Amino acid sequence: MSSRFTDTLERLQATILARKGADPESSYTAKLLGEGPERSAKKFGEEAVETVIAAIQGDPDAIAAESADMLYHWLVLLTASGVTLDQVAAKLAAREGTSGLVEKASRAP
Repeated sequence: MSSRFTDTLERLQATILARKGADPESSYTAKLLGEGPERSAKKFGEEAVETVIAAIQGDPDAIAAESADMLYHWLVLLTASGVTLDQVAAKLAAREGTSGLVEKASRAP
């Protein structure tokens, strides 16, 4: 099943991959990727915090905008780290049908 959300994520991921070798002076994505996973992780964390703040403030438009920023930076982080969306999907699929409490308890401390 295809949705607007998954289609948009896939197009965004394709754009990020296409910009991987671009000139960092002309592409923010290329600049982030060139600075390595640590920088991408920092930016993702900042956007996650901004999303949390928007949620606490109860501003649906800000939540949507910050979530878009967060997802972009998440995809850049995955790319910088060599992780594919298929790898993430496989982890989610492996957890399907398992209680979140049971799954979390099964992780090593």
